[in-house]
Formats: sequence, C-alpha cells, structure tokens
Amino acid sequence: MDEFKDSKTALVADVDCTAGGQSLCETHQVKGYPTIKHGDPNDLQDYNGGRDFASLQSFAQENLGPTCGPDNVDLCSDEDKALIEKFQKMDPDELDLAIEEADNKVKKIEEKSKKAVDGLNKKIQDMQKNIEKEQKKKDDAVKKESKKIGLRVMRAVAAAKKKKEEL
Repeated sequence: MDEFKDSKTALVADVDCTAGGQSLCETHQVKGYPTIKHGDPNDLQDYNGGRDFASLQSFAQENLGPTCGPDNVDLCSDEDKALIEKFQKMDPDELDLAIEEADNKVKKIEEKSKKAVDGLNKKIQDMQKNIEKEQKKKDDAVKKESKKIGLRVMRAVAAAKKKKEEL
C-alpha cells in the first residue's frame, strides 16, 4: 500500500465495515469480507483476481487509470459521450430521479435472479437429501443381504483356507 501512498490518481484503503465504515460499505454493496473494489469511486466494481501483491499490482497496471467520465470525455466512446451530454443537461433532481429509477430496475433484476437461484439451491438441497436417502437405503440393503448370505463369514473362511494352503 505504501507504493500508492502519495498517488494523485489511485487510492488503496481498507475500511472496517463493522464500525465507522458501515455506511460506506452499504453504499458500495460490500457483503463479504475481505472485499476488493476498483474503478470509478461512483461505480466501484468487484475485483475477483488473485489476492497476492503481484496479482494486485499486475491488475492495477493493466486495468486501472483514468476512465471515461465527465472529467475524461476524451477517453469515451461516442455512445458514452452522448450519454454524458444527455445527463449533464438534466437538473440535479431529474438526474437523481433517473438514478433512483435505474437502481430500482437493477434491484428488481437482482431480486428476480436471487429468487431463481434460491429456488435452484432448494432443489439441489432436496436432491442431496434424496441421494443421502438412497445411499442409506442401498447401504442397509447391502448390509442385510450380506448378513443373510453370510458374506462376512464366507470371506473369513476363504481367507483361512488360503492361509492354510500357503503353509
């Protein structure tokens, strides 16, 4: 972290989400610890790469730096430039409302996905219970049949005969 200590374009920081940093963590949807985020402070993205210094440093060198935005329009595609121009024409209340509506749409998508994933996880749990039930049923049947035909005793007699033959 010392390498980025005096950087004017990069911030490397840690936040305690259980204490004074709780609201910051909620704002940026930190749900597990440790979580690494990167990118525009207004739209941080999850980092899913390696956690060792070499991996983090390589990722930063290859992916981080100035990005498209109101302060770096020259880095934007024509499509993004048009969006920036459109949003800059909005008054702050109108822009806040548009952001809220977009956040609500995203939230609905996330909730729908979570419901689907939860349903699939429930099916997986039910299937795992069925597998365990069938395994137990098989184990009980094998145990019962082995006892009925005397398999353990058969094996013991066969081993004893082989031992006698070897002598």
